[in-house]
Amino acid sequence: MIEKSNNRIIQRNMIIYNVTTNIDDSVHDEWIHWMQHTHIPEVLATGKFTKAHLVKVLVEEQMGGKTYSVQFQTDSHETLQKYYREDAPRLREESQKLFGDKMLSFRTELEFICEHKAV
Repeated sequence: MIEKSNNRIIQRNMIIYNVTTNIDDSVHDEWIHWMQHTHIPEVLATGKFTKAHLVKVLVEEQMGGKTYSVQFQTDSHETLQKYYREDAPRLREESQKLFGDKMLSFRTELEFICEHKAV
């Protein structure tokens, strides 16, 4: 972890687990409520992530629906692998039971390099 306040460069060891989901309009309101009040809190409750950001993708989808990205921050790739083994199957199964083919998700792993802040 490197933090320099003079030139505003902040570098931390962090992995971001990004889940991008396209959700059908017919279940959008139910899904967004579930994400905010159930799913994201359950993922954070595993103790493997420090915080999460839910953001809307501002591109009109050709396939319809709306697209969102959830970015969960964790301290290491090892912690993320532990999440995959211990928690992900149960949590993914729950989302499939609730929303099935009304949602399409893909996942990416990102390594945080640094942050620059405006002066």
